[in-house]
Order: sequence, then C-alpha cells, then structure tokens
Amino acid sequence: MAERSFAKEVEKLRLGAGEEFSGEGILAITKALLQCGVGYVGGYQGAPISHLMDVLADAQDILGELGVHFEASASEATATAMLAASVHYPIRGAATFKSTVGTNVASDALANLASGGVTGGALIIVGEDYGEGSSIMQERSHAFAMKSQVWLLDPRPNLPSIVKAVEDGFELSEISNTPVMLQVRIRCCHVHGHFIAKDNKRPAMTVADALDAPRRDTGRIVLPPASFLHEKEKVQKRWPAAVDFIRENKINEFFGPEHGSVGIVMQGGMYNSVIRALQRLGLADTYGETDVPLYVLNAVYPLVDDEFLSFCEGKDAVLVVEEGQPNYIEQAFAAMLHKAGRGTKLVGKEHLPMAGEYTGQVMLDGIGSFLRATIPHLLPGEVRAPNKIGDGLDTADLVNVVPGRPPGFCVGCPERPIFAATKLVEQELGKHHIA
Repeated sequence: MAERSFAKEVEKLRLGAGEEFSGEGILAITKALLQCGVGYVGGYQGAPISHLMDVLADAQDILGELGVHFEASASEATATAMLAASVHYPIRGAATFKSTVGTNVASDALANLASGGVTGGALIIVGEDYGEGSSIMQERSHAFAMKSQVWLLDPRPNLPSIVKAVEDGFELSEISNTPVMLQVRIRCCHVHGHFIAKDNKRPAMTVADALDAPRRDTGRIVLPPASFLHEKEKVQKRWPAAVDFIRENKINEFFGPEHGSVGIVMQGGMYNSVIRALQRLGLADTYGETDVPLYVLNAVYPLVDDEFLSFCEGKDAVLVVEEGQPNYIEQAFAAMLHKAGRGTKLVGKEHLPMAGEYTGQVMLDGIGSFLRATIPHLLPGEVRAPNKIGDGLDTADLVNVVPGRPPGFCVGCPERPIFAATKLVEQELGKHHIA
C-alpha cells in the first residue's frame, strides 16, 4: 500500500517539450526517466526513496501508454537482478531502493551485473539514508560502487541538476557498458523547484519486444573464463570510457574565480550547504556567486585525475568536503597530488567531522575553520572576531525541550504491518524473542 498518493501530481509527467515542470525532486526523477525512454522500472520501498515507488504506482496509465514495464520487487536483490534485461538488450532500465541496507541485500546481484556489463543503460537510484533522521547503520553507498566498479553520480540538489544526472547516467552506462548508481539524499528527494521539460520517449525496444526475440551471449555469464575477461574489460575499456565521458561532457562543475590561493572540492550533494556556509561567511551570495573557487563532483566515482590536478594548479590549500567515512575521495585526491609531485596542501577531516551528517552548523564551523587558517584577510571583520554570535546567551538545552525520537521502521517499509501484527500477538502470548 502506498504511503502517499500522487494521483494528482503524476499528471505533470505528461508535460511536453518546452513546458515548465514544477514540483518535487521525486517527481522530477520520474519525469527524467520517461524523457530518457526507460523501458522498465522496479524497486523496493524504503525511505528516503519510498515515494518514487508511489509515484510510479500512481502513474500506471502513463507508463502503459509508453510501453514501460513496472513492478514492485520482492527485495532489493530482485530489483537489481531485473536490470539483467539490459545485459543482452538495448533497453534502458532503472531500479530504486534505500541504501545502504538495500545495496547490501542487492550486492550479489550488483556484482554479477557489473562483472558481465550491460548493453542498454542500467540506472540504480539509491536513497542515501545517512545522518540525522536515519533509521539504519551509518555506511556509504560509495563503498559498494568501488567494490563492484559501478559508477556513482551525486548531483547538486536542484531539479535541473537531478534531471541532467538521470540523462547523463543512462548515457554513461551505455558508453561504458557499466551500471550506474545515482545517489540522492532525503533533501534531494523532497526539494522543490522547476525545469524545462522534454517530450516523453517510448523505449526503442520494450520488454515485450525482448521476450519475442530472445538473445543469448554466454560470454556475459559470470563464470570462468569469462569472469577473468570481465575484469580486464573493466580496467582497460569501461573505466577509460567512463572517465572520458565525464570529462568531455563536463559532468563535474567549476564555480567561482578561475584562480585563487585556496579552493573547495565537494560531493555534488553537499553544494547547497557549502554555498550557504560561504554566504554566512560573507564569501558568496544566495545565487551561488562565490569568491572561493569550487570544484563540484557530480560524479564521485570514478574521479578524473587531470580535472582535479588542474583545479589545484596555483593553489596553496584545498579543502575536501566529503560526508561520511571512510574518506575515500580525500584519500584518492591525496594520492593524485603525491604522484604528480604537487605541493598543494590537501585537508578535509582535519576541519570537518570524520563521521556524521554535515548539517548547516557543522559546515559553517568546518569551512570557517579552513578559511580562517588559510585566507583570513578575505573574511569580513565580524567573521574573524574571536567571539561567536550568541556567546553568553542563556539558551534552552534541546535535550530537555525536544521530544525524543522513538525507534521505528522507515516510512513506506512493507514490514511495518508485520511488526504491528507481532505486537498484537505479544499482548496474548507475552514477550518472545524472534530472530
């Protein structure tokens, strides 16, 4: 059963070329899938991506008109296994689920899919449930992407960037014959905005067409000796193709002045928070104009060496804003600088927390600390002052005024009714341990 009805909002999915789409991030992702000619979509409920499944369920009429197959999968593993349809056929497919519990369940299917490679674009939209409000263990999808060499996109949290990331994801997947992960956080899923729509596309080949004309290639089966060739394919063909695509299509973005003594590199999903912090420090405005050079990684894996080294040219220090741990991106960039013999100082977790969500205050404190240590002369006087705004004020302890958050299942989780039924049985039979 859907957590929320989108029966009214899905009519926006019919918008054509040149019309303005206005709505929520989840709806924008769905519209982007249809504009890209997706042939099939599946997934498993779980916050913060649950509503994507609800939108697709409420858009059955539109999907049917376009010949798009949709199914609510029994698990994240079956959703990912469904993408095997894109191994032999030029069909674009998408799967969606919560991460990292979902990527853990799907990891076996993901590893096999990534080994054999794909012909049609295969996009995995993962809802990164990390930080405040999370209901799961604190891990990163980045680890799964690196493990299986699946490319990972992390777009800036605004509708045009999200839609472009979906389009880029399918193209990147097809050019490199590799599945692509699109990572969206809770704010990205529910951000509101607008973009100029394109016409929806009927898939060039539908699932029904594929069933009528089956294909077979034993070289794509993940068994020796094919699996050894797959590994060579990954490093000799797929990886270089992915890096070339990211570079040539300018997937990663540069903002601010071309030259400067310091710079900031960040995951795309961190962009809004970085700009807000710089604004509060007097070095940016609400429109994103900044006095500090920024390098925004909309593709966080693989990284493009020459892009990063070019960004570091002439800079004394660069801050890496990477939420979560381990700090994979910072380590990779440090290795690049070392091998290139560059003297640019790379910092990250020295100024920002190793673990935990990078909230507005955390970002302000971390970036402020970095800039005070490197370019204090560019900061306004009130920022350089040793005292902080609010010091000495008697403020309430939030622990005493904010209600506690009781543990519970994620919104949209199919296991909630099972838990409710268990509690009813407990009233009759007493407490039992169930594993």
